[in-house]
Amino acid sequence: MTEFITKNAKNVRNDILSGITVALALVPEAVAFAFVAGVDPLVGLYAAFMVGLITSIFGGRPGMISGATGALAVVMVSLVADGNAMGNPDENLGLYYLFLTVILMGVIQVLAGVLKLGKFVRLIPHSVMMGFVNGLAIVIFLSQLGMFKKTLNGEKVWLEGNSLWYMVALVILTMLIMWGLPKIKATKKLPEALIAILVVSAIAIFSSLDVATVGSFIKDGGGEGLKGGFPVPVLETFSNIPLNFETLKFIFPYALILAAIGLIESLMTLNLIDDLTETRGNTNKECVAQGGANILTGLFGGMGGCAMIGQSIINIKGGGRGRLSGITAAVMLLMFILFASSYIEQVPIAALVGVMFMVVIGTFAWSSFRILNKIPRTDLFVLILVSALTVIFDLAIAVISGVIVSALVFAWENARRIRARKRFKEDGTKIYEIWGPLFFGSISAFNEKFDVKNDPEQVEIDFVEARISDHSAIEAIFALVEKYQAANKKIILKHLSEDCKLLLYKSSPIFKDIIEEGIDDPRYHLAANPEDFPKPLGEYKF
Repeated sequence: MTEFITKNAKNVRNDILSGITVALALVPEAVAFAFVAGVDPLVGLYAAFMVGLITSIFGGRPGMISGATGALAVVMVSLVADGNAMGNPDENLGLYYLFLTVILMGVIQVLAGVLKLGKFVRLIPHSVMMGFVNGLAIVIFLSQLGMFKKTLNGEKVWLEGNSLWYMVALVILTMLIMWGLPKIKATKKLPEALIAILVVSAIAIFSSLDVATVGSFIKDGGGEGLKGGFPVPVLETFSNIPLNFETLKFIFPYALILAAIGLIESLMTLNLIDDLTETRGNTNKECVAQGGANILTGLFGGMGGCAMIGQSIINIKGGGRGRLSGITAAVMLLMFILFASSYIEQVPIAALVGVMFMVVIGTFAWSSFRILNKIPRTDLFVLILVSALTVIFDLAIAVISGVIVSALVFAWENARRIRARKRFKEDGTKIYEIWGPLFFGSISAFNEKFDVKNDPEQVEIDFVEARISDHSAIEAIFALVEKYQAANKKIILKHLSEDCKLLLYKSSPIFKDIIEEGIDDPRYHLAANPEDFPKPLGEYKF
């Protein structure tokens, strides 16, 4: 019992300390993404609080951090702009259209979880996963470069002189502290990111260095500050926006895209955290939690969100493993907004940039360089493609493209594996022994194996080593039988699975006489149309 209490107390401590670190890193990220979307910083901060809290409590992956993300923000830019254009510019209708879209986005995500679509994340190949990780690391790195700029005469320009050197020095110091602390035995139990932020903040504040802070960053982007109240329902959304078919027609495409991006990023981050912690999360539960969080966020004036890979890795590296870490991060973020805004605004941006740069180093799959010459060229192409598309476009396009390319490559490779061994019986019957998967991609190669015109009067086709995979394969068999019968030649089909035979029987009565029944027939099932054979074959009469 003592050991159990000690272990859980240790986990609680790690979760709380790691959650505080994550909360500090969430502030500039949420603010920056709000600026990207063209909304007030508090809209991003409220989203980070509500999405983070709800998914931490009800999500399928303890230790994973969710909040406002850049992947969603880039889509929201045009949504807010188009929404503003639909009415008087002073009415700011784009913001209300955003809230309504986030609610619909959440509904779609809940439906995805209820329909158990989360399991399809298992179809994502490892090369796509590595491309996703590398691409996202590059995106995080590039997003941090914007912190080295300031607003001058309405334009973003690079820092110069002492401001630049101070910024670079503090970033390097933060990274060195995070790198060196774990090597000191006495500090291994402390989250190095939190210590680094506190040390660098103290140096910047007490030395009165001229460096960008969280407060100056917010004001630089046009915000008034971090101070805000407790989020309340934004009922004006439903009074300012007409709830009719035209509104649905406008917001539905955006909601669908946002829901897809949110789920893909969340589920792939879940898979990554599974690998890091050697545990397994619940994908469908995470879909429902993400959807419910976005519904509530839209009602309370937030911009919606999904899992954040950078903050999730900060949490895991800091020792956060349980739900308490995410809850702590969300609650602390709200505390910053309500009570500690003046203190958080003094934290130098350089400290947070240094933390994110260490996240980039930890996120990037450096092993991908080592295996470049050891993996198939197609996998290498997919890895590079997904990485590039993640940087150029967004995560959803990158992952979907990677999965499609991988599927096409898989289909092509399997289509080439169809084989036919030919031999003759003593009575002159020609036997075709089919090997390999028979599906839509291998049908052409399958048809090329037969010589209907020159074959003898009796032919047997043995499918014991073949895999009949889909309806296209059934149609190919049917067409082949018709060719032989048109040439007045007898054909026998052997070793077909029960569901395959059933479909052939239903398609034409001619198969009753040409399919040979056997106790060693394959027992697998077709991938297509299982509703066509709900009962065992013996229960049907032909």
